[in-house]
Amino acid sequence: MSSPLILFIETSSTVCSVALAENKKILSVREVNNGYTHSELLHVFCKELMQETGKEFSNLNAIGISTGPGSYTGLRIGMSAAKGFCFALGIPLIGISTLENLTVAAMRKIGNSSINYFIPLIDARRMEVYQGIFDVNLQLQQCPSPLVVTADSVKLFEHYTPAVFFGSGVQKCKPLLSCFENSIFIEDILSSSQNMIEIGFNKFNSCDFLDVAYCEPDYLKEFFDTRKS
Repeated sequence: MSSPLILFIETSSTVCSVALAENKKILSVREVNNGYTHSELLHVFCKELMQETGKEFSNLNAIGISTGPGSYTGLRIGMSAAKGFCFALGIPLIGISTLENLTVAAMRKIGNSSINYFIPLIDARRMEVYQGIFDVNLQLQQCPSPLVVTADSVKLFEHYTPAVFFGSGVQKCKPLLSCFENSIFIEDILSSSQNMIEIGFNKFNSCDFLDVAYCEPDYLKEFFDTRKS
């Protein structure tokens, strides 16, 4: 096979992000953080990337998709589009955790430092977040889970220091996390398809694929429709 060509899709948050990469090299990116505009922009972005780079959809070797946790609607839109491409083109689907996506971004921002752990916190509304704990080698230290933020629940993190906390859930957690020594807080880390590329190609090379027919986003908790009937 010539250099593999992969389209990466990230729709787990307010960011709609698509990247086209060949053999880990980014060819083009489309990205906007303008609320939940995924249904209007996602396929437009994909088409624009192909036109800009002179590639055809038939040239794709795989699709990379952000699997969550995150926005229920955004994740469903992204997963549906990714599955559609895979079924139509007969190519594999690669899943990449949103928590891992954010951690890659935080590692790039921090650079070389004395930080031992990276803890992404995604806002899950009210006083709840989705959390994960990664070491400096991007190895998961415990299973990601939803967390109701209380003085007792954040004790989960006290054995993982020094750490950097980041993501959309940092603001609500920061008052209770400030007691942890040498901790760093970053609120402007966003999920992006560009953060998925190295992980995605590594999974492609090891044939670590999702089951296109049966895979679903990793919501981490059940969906509750809060709209008035």
